[in-house]
Amino acid sequence: MENSVNKKSVYRVQGFTCTNCAAKFEQNVKALPKVVDAQVNFGASKITVYGEASVQELEKAGSFEGLKVYPETEKRAIERVPFWKRKSTITTAVSAIFLLAGYLIGEGQTVSPLLYGLSILIGGYELFIKGIKGLVRLNFNMNTLMTVAILGAAAIGEWGEGATVVLLFAISEALESFSMEKARQSIRSLMDVAPKEATIRRGNQEMQIPVDDIQIGDIMIVKPGQKIAMDGKVIKGNSAVNQAAITGESVPVSKTPGDEVFAGTLNEEGLLEVEVTKRVEDTTISKIIHLVEEAQAEKAPSQAFVDKFAKYYTPAIMLAALVIAVVPPLLFDGAWSDWIYRGLALLVVGCPCALVISTPVSIVTAIGNAAKNGVLIKGGIHLEETGKLSVIAFDKTGTLTRGVPVVTDLIRLQGPEEGNLLGIAAGIEKWSQHPLASAIVRKADEENISLEQWVADDFSSITGKGAKAVVKGTLYYIGSPKLFEEMMELNSETKEKIRQLQGEGKTVMVLGTESEALALIAVADEVRESSREVVRKLHELGVQKTVMLTGDNRATAEAIGKQVGIREVQAELMPQDKLEAIKKLKTAGPVGMVGDGVNDAPALASATVGIAMGGAGTDTALETADIALMADDLTKLPFTIKLSRKALQIIKQNITFSLLIKALALLLIIPGMLTLWMAIFADMGATLIVTLNGLRLMRVRG
Repeated sequence: MENSVNKKSVYRVQGFTCTNCAAKFEQNVKALPKVVDAQVNFGASKITVYGEASVQELEKAGSFEGLKVYPETEKRAIERVPFWKRKSTITTAVSAIFLLAGYLIGEGQTVSPLLYGLSILIGGYELFIKGIKGLVRLNFNMNTLMTVAILGAAAIGEWGEGATVVLLFAISEALESFSMEKARQSIRSLMDVAPKEATIRRGNQEMQIPVDDIQIGDIMIVKPGQKIAMDGKVIKGNSAVNQAAITGESVPVSKTPGDEVFAGTLNEEGLLEVEVTKRVEDTTISKIIHLVEEAQAEKAPSQAFVDKFAKYYTPAIMLAALVIAVVPPLLFDGAWSDWIYRGLALLVVGCPCALVISTPVSIVTAIGNAAKNGVLIKGGIHLEETGKLSVIAFDKTGTLTRGVPVVTDLIRLQGPEEGNLLGIAAGIEKWSQHPLASAIVRKADEENISLEQWVADDFSSITGKGAKAVVKGTLYYIGSPKLFEEMMELNSETKEKIRQLQGEGKTVMVLGTESEALALIAVADEVRESSREVVRKLHELGVQKTVMLTGDNRATAEAIGKQVGIREVQAELMPQDKLEAIKKLKTAGPVGMVGDGVNDAPALASATVGIAMGGAGTDTALETADIALMADDLTKLPFTIKLSRKALQIIKQNITFSLLIKALALLLIIPGMLTLWMAIFADMGATLIVTLNGLRLMRVRG
């Protein structure tokens, strides 16, 4: 039994039309005998069931809405029934014809109530079934409110009004499900990115294999113009690959043997042979889809407020409508039909449709748009918090800079010519493990200096200071200025030059013999071209403060801070110091931390919003950060802030607008100025406006 209690199954659901129905389905599933708990993810159309339930039982729990349920792992094409062929569209059209006929015949005729009655029955049949079930179970949802209002209108002889309400409600439901479908499409388009099969070579045979059957270590053949089906490593061939689907980066990336490639990306030029490194469910695109779907299930603070509000609001409206319908006729001699009508109008206008959909539609749209642009936002709460950020802290290496040191200056002081000096330096550094050594070897490679000419013998490392080796019979030293100051007196001109280079944010190494310094080599971690522009845009967007947190020395850090326009620099920090710095910054307001997700994990986790760079390559970034910029591209940061602020703004507009429309309509009920059809028009109009307003987030661009 213990085992079945802990069992967790995820199912996809087809047929959700509104958040209320999703909540109702969740309640029904929770009530199943062997189910311990259940959670519906409305944005992604999924349900997670803890315990045991068969597909038949789940579909029975969703029969009030005609829901179709199937396991998440099952690949199933989404049934796309054309709009005009849908059952609901046909019944609505027939209902509209009877309503129009009744209206044209005129109110006084005996046949008109009959036509209106048919219109109500045909258009509202499903609505009544759901509404009456809700009434019996004392579950007061939108369908219950509408059923009582329509039957009440018919009971007091307002057949035309009842039929109009049915028609407008049906149109409103169709619009709501259409708009949610539109918002969900951004996720669907991600799902269709990766091919379902690939060409695999096993032995001497090439065959087309479904991705589910591909194993790690298989060799995948990708022709030019084909999409890559699995994550892997290039073992043969050169090509340019368009990675826009994963990283949002439209410029193709050059791939050579040893490089990583991702499922869902497009091979543009050459033939590639790729060794598969991940199973289909572990590929980066699968992770993205999973994270985005989970993100939609995570309720934003404003969503939690709306849900709580709606829970108490609907029964309160039912009670208020009853009071309005009964109290004036009983106590103040009001006309029954008049006050019952007003009570019914209150029921209709009291529908919380617009309010309930106002937040999810905005969040689903924003998260979908971000994913398309290579930004993974892992929940509505992170979306809202990013919109409120007042301070953004950056790691330096690999975030503001490229994280790859390059030789910026080679200054000959005396002795051999420049090319030979570089050859000697590279010959020694070839054996060194120091990160700066690789910059010198790369530089020699760029200058086409063959290291076979400059073979170093008797290499030995001088810990913390540099290295020495014999090249062409001479013992050379390469290392920090401190190393040479211990061996000799550097002249004032050389010292000044070293100071000047350090002031520019460069690390200086000296090359020489035991008795003389021959050259200065300056190495720097290149600042990304985009960094300055990004910092400027963030300040423009209203971020009050940008801070750099780095383990590098102060002179280098301050030089880079000045270069990119960051106002506050904290240098020489260990990872735990970064954590303390974030905690201190948080006392002033919400803090975003941008890092590459490896050594910044504690600071990323502690910040209000942790933003990881280059999430496509690192699992750490995807796990620890709240937001991952999939490309190694800082320019996505202002876009993310802009999108989050816009989402926050739209959510506030939607909630305010929904509540104002309700308040206004309620005020019109007392003097009797609000008719039933006006009430549903107000409700439908509000739902449509908040939905369209939410869908505007699709248009936010970087």
